[in-house]
Amino acid sequence: MRKLLEREKDFEVVGEAGDGEEAARLGSELKPDLVLMDIVMPKLNGIEATKLIKQASPPTAVLVLTAYNDIHYVIGLLEAGACGYLLKSARSSEIARAIRATYSGEAVLDPAVTRRLLQHATGKETGGKQVDVQLTTKEIEILRLAARGMNNNEIATNLFLSLRTVKAHLTNIFTKMNCRCRTEMVVKAFREGYITLDDIPQEEGEVDRIKNQTY
Repeated sequence: MRKLLEREKDFEVVGEAGDGEEAARLGSELKPDLVLMDIVMPKLNGIEATKLIKQASPPTAVLVLTAYNDIHYVIGLLEAGACGYLLKSARSSEIARAIRATYSGEAVLDPAVTRRLLQHATGKETGGKQVDVQLTTKEIEILRLAARGMNNNEIATNLFLSLRTVKAHLTNIFTKMNCRCRTEMVVKAFREGYITLDDIPQEEGEVDRIKNQTY
């Protein structure tokens, strides 16, 4: 994996860990832009390691590369602060693309997974009402569309805005909410009362259809 990543000209591998404890320590010390995390590791699992890294370095994005697509693993990782996940069956080009997407804040979740994440995060049908982050009306519009799984181009088309304007608004939202990616943004927005489960479409079918997709 390290050799694959080092082939990418815009990537710099600054550390490599052999177990969960070392991953948590190096992630906390080095504070990299992104950590590529596994789930099952000796000494400390990926969920706990992710929690420790996010506590020590909130700006660090965590992308999970795993052989497991069970929804319970996925929810645990996202609640711990991971921005998304990728199965180990993914091609090297898909991994590189997912890293770039996560780093740029473009990583998104399937709406079905988003609903499960929010339900599990709060155990309620609606978000909280204690608003500590002040967003503009346009920022709330963009946030809600992003929560529905729309990418930047789709949001721009929907709101008749330029792509540059949408990116600027998302950057402002990330800054105000102290988020590194859309997954964190959606969870915090739900807890702050900006979105509810009604804002996220109910998808039919099994959640495990996310297999072999990049988020």
